[in-house]
This record gives sequence, structure tokens and C-alpha cells, in this order.
Amino acid sequence: MELAPRHQCLIYDGPPSRQLSALAATVNERLRQNFRCLYLNTKPMVAGMRSYAAAAGVDVTHEMAKGSLLLSSDRSHLVGGRFDPARMMQLLDNALEQALNDGYAGLWATGDMTWQMGPERDFARLLEYEWQLERFFRTHPQLSGVCQYHADTLPRNRMRQGLISHPGVFINETLSLVNPHFVPPESFASGADQSAELSYVVGQLCGTGGLG
Repeated sequence: MELAPRHQCLIYDGPPSRQLSALAATVNERLRQNFRCLYLNTKPMVAGMRSYAAAAGVDVTHEMAKGSLLLSSDRSHLVGGRFDPARMMQLLDNALEQALNDGYAGLWATGDMTWQMGPERDFARLLEYEWQLERFFRTHPQLSGVCQYHADTLPRNRMRQGLISHPGVFINETLSLVNPHFVPPESFASGADQSAELSYVVGQLCGTGGLG
């Protein structure tokens, strides 16, 4: 039984490569649990994940060949170069269904939110997407994952929205926490993402100081 919710955010600053060790270790553990693992990011980060996963003990060539490990920089979820939440949700639904049909216990997925938004970096629909994603998690217990929020590439208000829209916070491969600042989609009120406290907590997480 998991101690933290399955829908988690990773909030950080500094080089993204610093997060690869923890994510690769998590991939290794999920593969052992018979989950298909999906990693979405830029081509350089995908290459980095291959190296870190191998260092974590994953037989990357074998796992990719049999379809257990999917490392992708494909952006087929974009429509006309723009992020489309409905299309992304459909692709995720299809990926989970395929994983289950292929005999896996479920799907574990992680992706960089800035990269997912597309080259125009239009973040207007990011919170809408996270709400849809949270509802999907509630009805699909075979899904788990980590949404990566990089403070160096995302506006501060989007970092706060990332915090409030995830029931869990990923700290590292051995520590995930229940998020006391989570606001369910149905309880969100205008201004709920604007408090100074949220900015403070985001800063703490970026400094690996944990949750306030």
C-alpha cells in the first residue's frame, strides 16, 4: 500500500539532470513491480534518463525492446503546436489501457510540464489539465506518476498551481509526502493559488526543505 497519493508533483530548481537519479531509481522500482514506465521530456533529457536508468540497474535495451520502458520526446499531444488537455488525456488513457492489455499491473508516467506545454510555452491551460488529470487518477487506480515542475522554466504562479493541484509531493526515490496544500478541483476558488504561503512552500521545495 502506497503511503503517498499516486498523483504527485516534483517541484525543483537548478539543472534538471539533478533529478534524473531519483527518477531513474523510481523507474527501476516500478519496473520490478510490473508497471510499464513512461518518461516524457526533451531529447537530451531522454538520453540522460537512459544513462541514469542503466546506472540504477535497469537493463534499458531489454526493457525498451519488450515495451516495459518508454522514453519519448514525441509531442503528438500538441494540436497545431499548442497544448491540448483533451488530447493529452486521451493519449494517457490509451497508454494506460494498452499497458493493462499487455499484462502490466499499471502505468507509471512522468514528464516535464514546460516541455509538455509545447514550444510556445502557453501555460494558460496547465491548471485545467491538472484538474482533468486528478479526476482521471481518482477513477484509474492502476495509474501513478510524477509531474515535474521546474522553477527555472515555469512562471511562479504556475509553480503555485502545480503545488495545489497534486495530492502528493515527490521528494526523492525513497520519500513522497501527502500534500497539505492540495486543493481538490471541486473546491478551488478564485485566488486560492495566490497566497504568500504557497510561494514560501514552493521556495522550500526548490531548496529541498520539504513542505511547510
